[in-house]
Amino acid sequence: MRIKTISGALLALAIAGALSACDENSWNDKLDGFEDMVNEPVVDQQSIEYTLTENDYSLIASNATNVALAGDDRAALSAVGTQKAFSDAAPASVYVPAFLSSTSFPYFALTDGSSVRLTYDVMLAADPVVAQAAGTQQYTISDDQYAQDVWGSDEDFIAAFAPSHAADKYIPALLAANVDPEVNPYCVVTYNYAAQEPTFGTGDEPEQPVEFEPTDVLGSVAKGDDATIRGVVMAICGQGYMLADKGGAIFVYMGSSFDTGSVAIGQQLQIEGSIGAYNGGLQVTGSSATVTLIGTQEVEYPAAKTYTGAELDAVITREGDHLGIYATITGTVSVNGNNVNILVDGAETAQGSIYGATDAVKALLPDGSTKTITGYFIAVAGKRYCNFVVTAIDGTPVLKAAAAKAVTSPVATQSLNAVYYYDGAKWAVPANFSVLNPDTYAEMGQKYKNLTTAEPYLSTWLARNFPYAVEGDVRNVLWLHYNGSTTAYDCTQYVYNGSAWTAPATKATETSQFVRANGKWMYDPNVTINLPAGRGVEISTLYYQACVDWVYENICVPLGDTSIKSGKFYVSSYGNNEYYSGTSAYQGNVDLRPSAARDQYPAEYASMSDDEIVELEKSRFMNEVMPGALAAIHPDAKPIDGLDVFYTINFVVYTGASDNYTAVFKVVGPGKFEPVSCTWDK
Repeated sequence: MRIKTISGALLALAIAGALSACDENSWNDKLDGFEDMVNEPVVDQQSIEYTLTENDYSLIASNATNVALAGDDRAALSAVGTQKAFSDAAPASVYVPAFLSSTSFPYFALTDGSSVRLTYDVMLAADPVVAQAAGTQQYTISDDQYAQDVWGSDEDFIAAFAPSHAADKYIPALLAANVDPEVNPYCVVTYNYAAQEPTFGTGDEPEQPVEFEPTDVLGSVAKGDDATIRGVVMAICGQGYMLADKGGAIFVYMGSSFDTGSVAIGQQLQIEGSIGAYNGGLQVTGSSATVTLIGTQEVEYPAAKTYTGAELDAVITREGDHLGIYATITGTVSVNGNNVNILVDGAETAQGSIYGATDAVKALLPDGSTKTITGYFIAVAGKRYCNFVVTAIDGTPVLKAAAAKAVTSPVATQSLNAVYYYDGAKWAVPANFSVLNPDTYAEMGQKYKNLTTAEPYLSTWLARNFPYAVEGDVRNVLWLHYNGSTTAYDCTQYVYNGSAWTAPATKATETSQFVRANGKWMYDPNVTINLPAGRGVEISTLYYQACVDWVYENICVPLGDTSIKSGKFYVSSYGNNEYYSGTSAYQGNVDLRPSAARDQYPAEYASMSDDEIVELEKSRFMNEVMPGALAAIHPDAKPIDGLDVFYTINFVVYTGASDNYTAVFKVVGPGKFEPVSCTWDK
């Protein structure tokens, strides 16, 4: 019902404006019939249904009243805007009223006595194991650890595990010595592995170094080329490293998540990758390149070109894409946040800039000091900043070269990841967990070593890597998630349904009522749940599987069942439908066909008529099974003083044809429901 009453004051004002040219004596003080409407308020009383839009969630999260109300739970409220759903930490009952009162709500002018049936999404509670794993720690095995803890030699070692030195033999001890499980009991370990066993110099024979011949290709590469480069690591920064062959030196760009300990000065590498360019500097796209460690050697730098201020001003105007130039500049250090620049006397525009400065390098460059920087000039940023990958400051190297190793047979290594869990006594590989390897992201067609979304990538990856999965198998997959600003590990749980790997629903749709009284909106906790029929409907699968699980635990197990897929009693051998009350998580409906019940469990139903079977299943659905499922899914439901709380279920019954029904249950205790009515009784 919608009633609108215009106040006498507003009407008088409108008419007075229209007749302002009339003589004042020609206008009656009050018109007949309007005396009783003076100062009468506007009434707009309605009962409406409304579904939140994606923008509405953002408005709710930023609503000033809600922000003040959230206090220390501001992060949970903010997540409502990003996830487009409410959660246990930020429930609709708390944060919707302020939205309904704001002008952002299309019906904000509704008055007391109005009600809104609001449909919205809520985040389903995640498996606590998955939630904890999403905060995993990360650890990378260092070259020193390979030498000392794995191979036991500073000379005869490779920076990798090998068949004779298996990773799982050493990683638990390395984690125990270096990782605190109290921070998080899960840890992703990054390590190198050589499938081929290395051969070292032995006995009294003189050790022969690996014969290494660098390529001569860098002098002729261009953007867009695919190249194979054999060269030596000459410099390292927080974004990648310089690789030099006979033709010159090029920057291998790895990105902000680059582990500077994964390479060392003097390493001989073979890189197969694509040539790119950034800010006029040629570079190798390292995230998708194939890198092979061949050996190590002593490093000899070319003569450094000394740039004056005037020469820096000239070089920032250069055109085209260039290789790195080994150079040196002297000037005053200027630190601005994470940016470290070098102001060179005589330069009007150009400045030196430390590219990918690590914390160790920053510590050597205090603001205002005068320093001489030597390294590779690789690019010009912002048309003024000459980016340097530093090798030395005031003549002192910033990194030590890798020790030469007596490897007489070069071996290829691969970077791998493994996930470990601390069980309270030791670190071990947890069951049902997987983690993507660094190279996997490139195989998935990603430019960087991360994903912005789990699908369609992870389900395809699982299908390829677990071809013999059986229905019901679970895998928790750890993957690097880029959310638009930062990259961090996320964990997604997948279940194999017999034909594909699927992630369980993360959201459910709920409908709640809000009523306006005494000038305020308040939550009316009655809940309406719509369960559409059909395979793969998340909300229907969730509730009906809870029904099936209840029947198995409370009916079949007492009969002697030991597996939900045994098919011995009421639950079918698929474990996703039951004929105690007829619920089917597979079809998303209630199957009340007497023949199906007899086929599943003839010992129960063989002697009963069709009508008797249907009535018995209906009674069980209302009095046992659905109340049990609601208790499992809504354990926090509870009565409210002075207010009856009802859960209304709209569902589909299949008897050979499909019909819609509505069942109502009353909350009579914490997580306890009793039947009220069902439309199949009419």
